[in-house]
Amino acid sequence: MQGHGQYKPFLKLWLLISFTLALAFSGCAGLPGTGGTATTTPTPRSATPSAAAESCPPVLFSSAVTCYTPLQLRQYYGFEPLIQRGYTGKGQTIIDIVSFGSPTLQQDLDVFSRRFHLPLTRVQVIQPVQKPEYDPHHDKSGWAGETELDVEIIHALAPDARIVVLVSPVAETEGTVGLPEFRQLIQYAIDHHLGTIVSQSWGASEVTLEDAAGQQEIQEWNALLQRATLEEHMTFFSSSGDNGATDYADLNMSRLSPKATTSFAADVPWVTSVGGTTLLRQGQQVHEIGWSKSGGGFSRFFPEPAYQKSLPAATQAAFQGRRGIPDVAAAADPATNLAFYFNGVWETVGGTSASAPMWAALAAIANQMAGHPLGFLNPALYTIAASANYQRDFHDITVGDNSVDQGVNVPGYPAEAGWDAVTGLGSPNAQYLIPDLIRTQATLAAAGQ
Repeated sequence: MQGHGQYKPFLKLWLLISFTLALAFSGCAGLPGTGGTATTTPTPRSATPSAAAESCPPVLFSSAVTCYTPLQLRQYYGFEPLIQRGYTGKGQTIIDIVSFGSPTLQQDLDVFSRRFHLPLTRVQVIQPVQKPEYDPHHDKSGWAGETELDVEIIHALAPDARIVVLVSPVAETEGTVGLPEFRQLIQYAIDHHLGTIVSQSWGASEVTLEDAAGQQEIQEWNALLQRATLEEHMTFFSSSGDNGATDYADLNMSRLSPKATTSFAADVPWVTSVGGTTLLRQGQQVHEIGWSKSGGGFSRFFPEPAYQKSLPAATQAAFQGRRGIPDVAAAADPATNLAFYFNGVWETVGGTSASAPMWAALAAIANQMAGHPLGFLNPALYTIAASANYQRDFHDITVGDNSVDQGVNVPGYPAEAGWDAVTGLGSPNAQYLIPDLIRTQATLAAAGQ
């Protein structure tokens, strides 16, 4: 792992960490969390500390490190007004799909929770796949960081949601490696009714899935996710990637493709794909732009879904009948410095590995507010984007570009008004988006859509 000021991908999982040596806090066992996915009546919360009181952890070097705390993220993305009304994700369960998990997950989460005045919660970790461990790139430490990032982000934004971590003993790398086991985890979640929201901060380049085995695996995933979405009313989020307009060209993740490409499972039409942004602070103002490494583009495997055909004709020209990625976005640039506690050390973190669980947290609050699982969100999201409420419900990102000039030169896409292949429809203003999402879902359901 790298020192402060450098970034190292966790596997190719799109987790980028800037280490900041910090004071370690001692932790102890958390309290049992809420279980199940039942509807609950919201209970107004006592006031949370002000942004000034909820400061970044003290660091052990002279210059102070600025970071985004959970409260600041909740305020910027419109979660906090809902949380103050008791919409905290209570009664909902978010499932996180990972390889290996983390041996320090619970104690690190307890420290994170205490630091930021979050309720202590007990994470349930299940490893149902009975296979020998397979870790060809020796990336268990990377997966541990990924696991903790996912869980801490979810807990920060939906503090009363229950979190279940489903663990595979096989590393997901590139190509089909690890994908059958992850598919087995999703089937396990369905069979055991574990929850209705799934967060996935991993992916495989489409370039590595072009062979017959890759195409067969993708067909099986697409069928599974379609059934889970339509029959079980589940909601799936996937990171769009951290390699801009391209992705890896080989199974060893040693070189990027010289052609534009995108990633699986973010390309699946039944998934809400989440891209990345950069939060820039100028005094008391926050500006959000497209992150230069936000994965985005157009799928080689999946045609343009009906919900994207509702986009304006000028936007349609770029699709050429292909599935466009991402659908939405949230903070991902490591320079944004999201606060993160891992293996006894305070750090700052980024990557679309962070933005996907942010949207999973939003879905938990939306399900609680609706009183039932909303399921497949994409048709409603794009319907809202075509409505008069779009500029209120989303932060429409119009600055940025995800072109790649890192060993290869791949022209990317500009962030622009409306949907774009860097930030999708934009990032959420949850206090307005969630009520509109619930109303739009009901309208579409009544119309049989």
